[in-house]
Parts: sequence; C-alpha cells; structure tokens
Amino acid sequence: MVSNATSASYDPAYSILRAESEPLRAIFSPRSMAIIGASETPGSVGQTLLRNAISSPFGGTVYPVNPKRESVLGIEAYPSIGAIGKPVDLALIATPARTVPGVIRECAAAGVKGAIVISAGFKEVGAAGVALEQEVLAEARKGNMRLIGPNCLGVMNPHLGLNATFASTIANPGNVGFISQSGALCTSILDWSFRENVGFSAFVSIGSMLDVNWGDLIYYLGDDPNTDSIVMYMESIGDARSFLSAAREVALTKPIVVIKAGRTEAAAKAATSHTGALTGSDDVLDAAFERCGVLRVNTIDDLFNMAEILAKQPRPKGRKLTILTNAGGPGVLATDALTRDGGELAPLSDQVLADLDACLPPHWSHGNPIDILGDADPARYAASVAAAANNPR
Repeated sequence: MVSNATSASYDPAYSILRAESEPLRAIFSPRSMAIIGASETPGSVGQTLLRNAISSPFGGTVYPVNPKRESVLGIEAYPSIGAIGKPVDLALIATPARTVPGVIRECAAAGVKGAIVISAGFKEVGAAGVALEQEVLAEARKGNMRLIGPNCLGVMNPHLGLNATFASTIANPGNVGFISQSGALCTSILDWSFRENVGFSAFVSIGSMLDVNWGDLIYYLGDDPNTDSIVMYMESIGDARSFLSAAREVALTKPIVVIKAGRTEAAAKAATSHTGALTGSDDVLDAAFERCGVLRVNTIDDLFNMAEILAKQPRPKGRKLTILTNAGGPGVLATDALTRDGGELAPLSDQVLADLDACLPPHWSHGNPIDILGDADPARYAASVAAAANNPR
C-alpha cells in the first residue's frame, strides 16, 4: 500500500434519489482506494491508474491488487481486495469483463462502498455483455455498493487531488462539473481546458450507466459547494425520471448545459453501438430539457464555449445585455445572435450616455450596441467599459 496523504418545487422523488446519491461521496472523496488490475506493464490501463492515483495527493491510501505480483511500482500488492484487511472506500476495476462480477462480489464482501469499472466488453458488445452487466449489478446491489461505468475513463475530483482515471493528467480545479458518456470526449475537453485555463469541480466519465446515472450525479453536484454549473455530453438519457427530477431541482440554482448526441437516425445507430443504449426521441428530449430548465447546445464548439463562459464569468442576472464594439458590423451580428436566442439590448441610462460622451469621439453610436469606432485604443476601451458597467438597467 501507499499513503497519499497531505497536510423549487418539491418533487417526492427528490429526497429518495438524494439519499441514494450519498454513497457517491465514497467515490468522489475516498479515504482509501484499491486498484484492482494494477500492473507493471508500461502504458497499460492498470499501470496508468496506479500512477495517477499515487501522483495526485488526494489524502488517502492506495492499495494495488494483483494476484501475480508481490508489489507493483514498488508498492506492496495484494492478491485480492479481501486480503487487504483494512477498510476500502473505492475500488477501481480494470480487469477483463468476464472477471468483473466476481471482483464486485469480493468488493461487496470486503465492505467497499463504491466502484468505478473501467473495463469494457459489456452491453456495447451485445446480448452476452448485457447478461454480464446484470450479474455485475446484482452483486453490487447485494453489497449496497454504488458503481460508475462500466466502459469509462474514470472520475476526477480536482479540488481534492483525486485522479481515479487513466487520463494523462488531472484537471485543474475550478467551478464547472463535467459529465460525459464518451471517454474520448473527456480527454479532448481535458486537453482544451489546459490551453484555455478552464478548471473543473468534478470530471466524470459515466460510461454505460449500469448503476450511477445522470440524476445521481446532478444531485451530487447540485449539493457540491465547489460546483457552480454542470456541463454534460449525453448519448442516452437512461432513467428519464431520475434525470428530470434532478435537473428540475438543481437547474433552479445551477445552470445545466447538455449536448445530446444522436439527433439523426444514423447518429443514433452509432451511439447505440458505442454505449449499447437507446438515444430516445429527439423532439421529446427537447421538450423535456426545456421544461426542466436544461440548456441544450448543438455543437462541441458550443459546449466548449459554454464551459469556458461558466468557468470564467458570473451567471447573468437577466436577459438584458450591453454590447461594446469597435466596428458596426460585428455589433449588428452580436445583436442578431442575442435577440434570436431571447436576449434583449439594455437601454442606456442618461448618466451612462453622458459618461460615454465624455470619453468617446463625437461620432460614436450613441446607443446600444456601443460602437467606440475603429481607431479605439486600450484607454478608450477601458473608459467605455467602466462607463457601461454602471448602467443600472
């Protein structure tokens, strides 16, 4: 082992689902973690999981589990989870799919509270994989364990320093909770976040959602003080009732942004082969998202932009906006975009108009959008922004 320590309206389903999500704290804030399938093989998932677990100081103890080795990466290894003989909150499982039901059974017997199944080869491969999943779920239920996955990248809690994934590095801490049904998209978002200096409160690859689903994670992040907003990549909705109940409650206080793949028939078929789940009627989902206050975006670029805005800007208090530009054309385009999506141009108060008159050339636009003209220098921008920020409307 190795020690990693360092110095709205009421919905009757709400309290039940929230109570069920409490064990997720063992996944996001474990005091101890076992890597089942820990390996010495360079570049393997088992080795990467162990390296990540010991490289990011989450404040707990890490136990490699490998029946063929006495140590892994110089750390004492155990032949099974039961052989550890000490409490384990979280198990990361990276063994062949056929072995996972037995591994979960052993974890349950050892009192493990949560598991992340990295392994693939379940319902995405067909009927045999579906049957295997049901064995896994039955064993988890018997032991009152919560389980993320299978077929996932894992989970990060950047504020704690927990990297329970096989990604190349841990995300920067921030205030956006990110959940994705695609592990590859997780790695793309992660790479982008370093370039754009965007941080996350949680970074979750949810995989096939055998147990923990969208609703569980929305409730968990809704209660998380480090999370101000939630951004999701979704291929299948899974338990619609759980999702809608959670989103309706949490969206009242924290923005929820979703990109839902599988809008066309061809894309829906591709998503089914990826996760093994139906994507659902697009029109019905649109109506459901709107009803529970979820904002839907249509492109990965929009998802990236929304994540960055939510990470770096305060949440708008209303629909009105002041646009400041040094060119008329872009101001008109910005106005079109604002009004097309339900926003409004804020009227400028007499005082703001007077302040702008004092710092701008005579030919400025004298309205919103505020066109400060093409020869504007940094001082003119700064004065104009300061004046516009005092607009009471």
